[in-house]
Amino acid sequence: MSIDRKAAIAAYKERKTIAGVFVVRCAASGEAWVGQAPNLETIQNRIWFSLRQGSHTCRSLQAAWNAHGEAGLNFGECERLGG
Repeated sequence: MSIDRKAAIAAYKERKTIAGVFVVRCAASGEAWVGQAPNLETIQNRIWFSLRQGSHTCRSLQAAWNAHGEAGLNFGECERLGG
């Protein structure tokens, strides 16, 4: 294993995650969904992935995605918690 790879692995393990509260808003319908996540840096990607797959657990959010697409939804941070 190269030194660069070891350094990259060590940096990944030492990274700080920031928990917080987020909101997904649908501009067309005015609906909003609020949630919390242990890592605000990665939650939007996780939500968008499940919506693209058609497998998000929140049926109303999935319906808004199906009706309006990615362009119709906005992601925002409400509050960062901790570190």
